Amino acid sequence: MIKNKILSNAVKSVFPVVILILFSVSVSGQNNKQDLSGVRKYNALMQMIKFAYVDTVNESKLVEKAIVETLKELDPHSMYISKKDLKQANEQLVGNFEGIGVQFEILRDTINIVHPIPGGPSERLGILSGDKIVKIESENVTGKKVTNQFVFDRLRGKKGTKVNVTIFRSGRKDLLDFAIVRDKIPINSIDASYMIEPGIGYINLTRFSSTSMNELTDAILKLKAQGLQDLILDLRNNGGGYMNTAIELSDEFLSGRKLIVYTEGRMSPREEYFSTDKGLFEKGKVVIMINENSASASEIVSGAIQDLDRGIIVGRRSFGKGLVQRPFQLPDSSEVRLTTARYYTPSGRCIQKSYSEGVDKYYEDYSTRYKHGEMENSDSIKFPDSLKFHTTNGRVVYGGGGIMPDVFIPLDTTPFTDYFLNIRRKNVINLYVGDYVDKNRKDLQKKYPDFDTFDKKFTVDDAFIKDFLALAEKQGVKMEEKQYALSESLIKSQIKSLIAQKLWDVNESYKIINREDHEVQKAISVIKDNGLFDKFGIRH
Repeated sequence: MIKNKILSNAVKSVFPVVILILFSVSVSGQNNKQDLSGVRKYNALMQMIKFAYVDTVNESKLVEKAIVETLKELDPHSMYISKKDLKQANEQLVGNFEGIGVQFEILRDTINIVHPIPGGPSERLGILSGDKIVKIESENVTGKKVTNQFVFDRLRGKKGTKVNVTIFRSGRKDLLDFAIVRDKIPINSIDASYMIEPGIGYINLTRFSSTSMNELTDAILKLKAQGLQDLILDLRNNGGGYMNTAIELSDEFLSGRKLIVYTEGRMSPREEYFSTDKGLFEKGKVVIMINENSASASEIVSGAIQDLDRGIIVGRRSFGKGLVQRPFQLPDSSEVRLTTARYYTPSGRCIQKSYSEGVDKYYEDYSTRYKHGEMENSDSIKFPDSLKFHTTNGRVVYGGGGIMPDVFIPLDTTPFTDYFLNIRRKNVINLYVGDYVDKNRKDLQKKYPDFDTFDKKFTVDDAFIKDFLALAEKQGVKMEEKQYALSESLIKSQIKSLIAQKLWDVNESYKIINREDHEVQKAISVIKDNGLFDKFGIRH
């Protein structure tokens, strides 16, 4: 369990504040009179449409579109969420949903069970990896109509409700019928946690949700039991989540009372959030991995660890999402998530990148960075002196949007040839591995009773690759010898990692794929470099 924390007197304001917006507005002063005039103007237009427009219109849709377009004029992250979409929007951060408890994928227009979630209703009934769902409530669920949303609509539902599914299982002549009672299903925010080398732990955190701290606590305690001394925290492609989770997570690495982050806005006075005197990993080297898709809460953690000289940040400049949104409920239970403040790191850096040129330019930033050479060379990034800040030990860091890593890792696109991308686009790896594991599951489990045996002895040999490449050709991916040579190692690694995932779990998949990941390998070399930590004045 997460220990109780008193982050600051202001911490309670971190949690989502739900405010019901009423149409009865009291106003005073000239500005408020002007604002009310705008509301009256829009209401007058809606009345004109209602009573004079030539055709019948959907007033609710018109209002929704007006809200959406209004929010676009504010900033890139203020947003409207309809009542219908709100539950699904919250699921990833709440950390659970209600359903039958399976991880699935759609292969050849069929619902394939990748894994029943441990402890979930499907596993309890004996549904297995490799099973195929062919009917739901007697409805045939194969063919082109089957999409992820199609499956969600039929298998998710309120806890305690029942859904009947029919399953095809390899080796059985008859179809199997299951009556599954839906339950709460956890959504994990940690995909992988293991000892990547003796003394060095690796944790991949995909989001900052309500369950992240429990998961992190369990992961660190597990790794400590295996000899954890130093830790790599992988926040690449982590788009953020709850601010309070980012603060609590940062606190686990910090000793004493230290400023983690502060927020400030026009109508939101400065609020500061501090660490406490207890943390799970206050000693030992820390390396945090980030990239251009690491945003928001990921940047709070990275900024605090960097500014307070607690660890080394490696990778590429993060996204630059430093705007605080708070939810405001509308009368129909839809929601507006309105930007109310900005995040600032302990040194005073504003995390948010500029959006002065509009939303489209804002989201084209990735391609702009690529064109300017930033993804391949850190020297292409020029910071003015006005954006210069200093860490606790006096190191120079820069603001201006996002967190600039201490150790830059260029984006290596060499193995991502057009041939490889076509294989991915045509879903060839999933198709081939799905069929292979489906046909050979029992033999694989007998030959490789545990992951370590599989990892040491299983090889993607020439015969395997021959069959794989034949399927690629069949799926319309023309062989390109030179491109294949560049991508071969990556293709073999992804095949083996996906087999491991289907036989065990995603954690085992990471153990294989990370060996081919030059960014992870660079992080390992950094964490072993005591001289680098000394250079940055970081205790270790």
